[in-house]
Amino acid sequence: MMSGKLSVVIPCYNEAENLAKIVNEVLEAFRDDILVEIIIVDDCSKDGSYELAMNLSKENDQIKVFQHSVNQGKGAALKTGFSVATGDYICIQDADLEYSPRDYLKMLVPLTEGRAQVVLGSRYLQQSERRILRWWHTMMNKFLTMFSNMFSDMTLTDMETCYKLFTADVIGKITPMLREKRFGFEPECIAYVAKGMRIYGWKVVEIAISYRPRTFNEGKKIGWRDGFRALWCIVRYNLFA
Repeated sequence: MMSGKLSVVIPCYNEAENLAKIVNEVLEAFRDDILVEIIIVDDCSKDGSYELAMNLSKENDQIKVFQHSVNQGKGAALKTGFSVATGDYICIQDADLEYSPRDYLKMLVPLTEGRAQVVLGSRYLQQSERRILRWWHTMMNKFLTMFSNMFSDMTLTDMETCYKLFTADVIGKITPMLREKRFGFEPECIAYVAKGMRIYGWKVVEIAISYRPRTFNEGKKIGWRDGFRALWCIVRYNLFA
């Protein structure tokens, strides 16, 4: 059994249909492996997500719920979650069911063994089985990853991945610097991880993960404007932050 406590931060905006499912997946994944707290940050949902989250917290004291009074974006919700997390390790879990919490079991190993301070899940590393993804979406992600690598001097295969796992010390250093309120969080966070490698000697590991993409009709929220914002964030936070 792994030792320590894991804080799972779930940013939530209009995810009433999926929230209970993903919370149950997290609880099932870590039932016998590690102590878990689930931090749901509702970003001013309009579909009853907050009320559902509160009901879940009443049923299980591992679940904590926080709410934004106005919608701010995924990055802002994550910053709120990071600031109240009490775990030895902190990870991100979207509420949209695209990622499987069971992948965090293997991602935790390098951290608990002291071989890394940051572990990133990659949708593009070789796996024994791989779901076919949309070509344009994949190419955009790979282009952004390549562009980020040029500025950060890293060799990532999936900069835009949701699955990021940190030690509490790393999150303690990154959280006060976070400025991006929407999906710009991804390149901003990676820029700070790259700086941590240079300044603090953080070790970073990538691990192959599964991925179940949903369509915009199913509620996917990221769009082409976020892609242009990511380019700007890569330059700004790698060179001027």
